[in-house]
Amino acid sequence: MTNNQLDIRTVPPKEKHPTIFVTFDALKNGEEFQLVNDHDPMPFYYQFKAERPNQFGWEYVEQGPQVWRVNISKK
Repeated sequence: MTNNQLDIRTVPPKEKHPTIFVTFDALKNGEEFQLVNDHDPMPFYYQFKAERPNQFGWEYVEQGPQVWRVNISKK
């Protein structure tokens, strides 16, 4: 993994989704970043599945209860 980490916990709610997608879209194929959140980011998974089908990988690294970490890669 690269050292790209996006801690979304401090981002205002209305900016979370755009921030995650801007970060993802800036990746080159084969690169990834780690999303850090204070709850399960599964809604983002469904949004990725709808808006970026077959373009991403999703791997949980830590699943709570206080911190959730997911490696999101670009295919």
